[in-house]
Amino acid sequence: MLYSDKELIALLSEVKTIAIIGAVDKPGRPVDMVGRALIDNGFTIIPVHPVRQDVWGLRTYKSVTDIPHPVDMVNLFRASQFCPAHANEVLKMTNRPKAFWMQSGIASPEARAMLEPEGIFVVENSCLKVEVARLGVSPR
Repeated sequence: MLYSDKELIALLSEVKTIAIIGAVDKPGRPVDMVGRALIDNGFTIIPVHPVRQDVWGLRTYKSVTDIPHPVDMVNLFRASQFCPAHANEVLKMTNRPKAFWMQSGIASPEARAMLEPEGIFVVENSCLKVEVARLGVSPR
């Protein structure tokens, strides 16, 4: 589903804390560029990676279900085939996020079908860094 700029601005204006699944701080990687840009824009970023313990100098969690406090959005940097499993993790979170955002090139009708009925805003195939800059939103 495509959202209007008005809908995206309304969502992003409520987002302050973002969990990034697939977080890696290797220079030149899209996830690194997006993560650093979001940090620079004032968002609180929580890296999620099954092996790494420190990404961008931040404590990194193995799963979104391990994060001990609420997050407003889950931003996904994993191949489309993994999206349903991550959507299932999101549904197990104590405090569910407002949004599940799949980066450019990532889409999953199955994940969307799982999350939207639960009231979670789902964005597919869109770069969060680009949309934040284009729409001029930040948590500051």
